[in-house]
Amino acid sequence: MGRMVRARLRALVCRVRAVRWTGGAARRDAGMVTSEYAMGIVAAVAFAVVLYKVVTSGTVSGELERIVKQALDARM
Repeated sequence: MGRMVRARLRALVCRVRAVRWTGGAARRDAGMVTSEYAMGIVAAVAFAVVLYKVVTSGTVSGELERIVKQALDARM
């Protein structure tokens, strides 16, 4: 228990020092910058393209078609 309390206090002191050292800028600058948003968008688009290619490939497309046909032909 003592180690945990000391670790939390140490982390708190480090945060206070960081805020004092930066003049409080750590709180004001808490979001992503434009370049990070751009990289996130590029990564999301790349993932979407890869996913589209996989889903429209012959094997996956045929399997999805088979599943849909089987679901539509099922008796209630």
